[in-house]
Amino acid sequence: MLIVSACLAGINCKYNGGSSTNLKVRELVSRGEAIPVCPEQLGGCPTPRPAAEIFNSTGADVLDGTGKIKRINGEDAAPEFIKGAEEVLNIARLAGCSKAILKSKSPSCGCGNIYDGTFSGKLVPGNGVTAELLLRNGIEVLTENDI
Repeated sequence: MLIVSACLAGINCKYNGGSSTNLKVRELVSRGEAIPVCPEQLGGCPTPRPAAEIFNSTGADVLDGTGKIKRINGEDAAPEFIKGAEEVLNIARLAGCSKAILKSKSPSCGCGNIYDGTFSGKLVPGNGVTAELLLRNGIEVLTENDI
């Protein structure tokens, strides 16, 4: 069993109310081989919602209490992102998942590269909050670009 970003499965849960449907991920869910989750919704964020990026840090920094997640309107989004990551980890443990396929570049789900917090589209090395928490707990994280 896998954990997958719900937006990749075609669920309209992205910040803008849309999805990032990936046919391979959607097929995994339809065959019952994957559980779709949206960390931001699980953390209490509405859909749609103002865009958010990790500001001048990484998901590791956010989890360690030294990083910030800012919405485009300046609001702090770290508490919701941390709560959502913890909920995804709980689901993964309950379902016995050892692998996740998460949305690339996302401040929640990105693995390897994330947006830099300037809302300019610039990428920096690092993981989103959920990806980092899963990795810290022994769950392999891939993005849709890896499958």
